Amino acid sequence: MQVVRTIPALQDVLSPLRQAGKKIGLVPTMGALHAGHASLVARSVEENDVTVVSVFVNPTQFNDATDLERYPRTPEADEALLRELGADLVFEPTVEAMYPEPDTRQFHYDGVMDVMEGPRRPGHFNGVCQVVSKLFAAVEPDRAYFGEKDFQQIAVIRAMAKELFPALEIVPCPIVREADGLALSSRNTLLSADERKLATNISRILFFSRAYARNHSLEETRNFVVDTLNSLEGFEVEYFEIVDGCSLQSLPDWEVTNDIVGCITVYCGAKRVRLIDNVRYK
Repeated sequence: MQVVRTIPALQDVLSPLRQAGKKIGLVPTMGALHAGHASLVARSVEENDVTVVSVFVNPTQFNDATDLERYPRTPEADEALLRELGADLVFEPTVEAMYPEPDTRQFHYDGVMDVMEGPRRPGHFNGVCQVVSKLFAAVEPDRAYFGEKDFQQIAVIRAMAKELFPALEIVPCPIVREADGLALSSRNTLLSADERKLATNISRILFFSRAYARNHSLEETRNFVVDTLNSLEGFEVEYFEIVDGCSLQSLPDWEVTNDIVGCITVYCGAKRVRLIDNVRYK
């Protein structure tokens, strides 16, 4: 496994492989890798000749400086895991390598960027598009792998790729959970032991709401999830939206479409760690 830190070095390695007709898979990450990331890497290794994993905490997608500062970073452990998983190339750039000059590009994709995370994290998805488009241009992958925990992010990246990288296949991969249901996230490492136990209520209530929804309206189901989680000390639901799984627009009732997803963001504990999750109703 090779580790490179600049785009020219990355391209020096990949260019002959691409010319030889090798299929290249890319797994973009911000590090602090866990079993969810591992599942993406394993799938890429299985489906491609070459797997590239990027490890980069991208400053342009953070609208909160404190959040950026405390985002977990574990480079040595990340490299050890990626070596074990069979990744071929790890790209660990500095901020200066990725942004030798300010990236002033503005991305906007109607609908998918205007809901949920969009208005609550101004500039976040623009930053995501900046860094991911840079990675796509540098790596020129055949496939790129993303976890479905970041459900809205996948929709945004798909829209960006359709515009700028139409030949690229975006591969969504299922959420990986702990045995108790908690969706794996690098942010989970910021939780205390008690907060970690509390956080399992997010998936527990979401999963229960699927049964609840069989006999209740969409609005009743949404209110049930929000009210139940907010009633637990240490939780604050930022939003819970039940949306069309393609357009991400909120739905008035269950009958509108057969692709329905509930997306939630919750602040957990005294440090207000921001956790996201989602559940599919249809």
